[in-house]
Amino acid sequence: QVKLVESGGALVQAGGSLRLSCAASGGTFSDYILTWFRQAPGEEREFVAAITRFGAATHYADSVKGRFTISRDNAKNTAHLQMNSLKPEDTAVYYCAVEGRPRAIWTIPSISDVDYWGQGTQVTVSS
Repeated sequence: QVKLVESGGALVQAGGSLRLSCAASGGTFSDYILTWFRQAPGEEREFVAAITRFGAATHYADSVKGRFTISRDNAKNTAHLQMNSLKPEDTAVYYCAVEGRPRAIWTIPSISDVDYWGQGTQVTVSS
C-alpha cells in the first residue's frame, strides 16, 4: 500500500508559478511511474505529466508542455510539479498517482492504469 500526499496548491494570478509536491510512503517509490493528473469542475480527470521510475524520461500533455516540469527524488520519496506561466485554464485539483505496470512513457495513461492516488491539492489561477 502506497500513500501519497500532495501539497503546494494555492490561489495565484495568471502568469505566476507554483510548485506542487507529492510525498510517498509505504512502498518502494522507485517501483512506480509517477504521474500527475488534474480535474477541473465538471470535467473528467486528465493527464498532466509523467516521469519514469528513475527519472530518465518525462512526458507532458500538450496543454502544459514548455510550462510545467515534473521531477522526482527517489532517495526522499518525493516528486514535484513545477508550474510556470500559469493560466486560468490550469485551475483544477491536482493529483499525484503511481503506476506499477510498465508502459511506454510517451503514451497517455488511463485512470485504470493508476495503482494509488493522492487526495489532491487545489490550484486556482485568477485572471
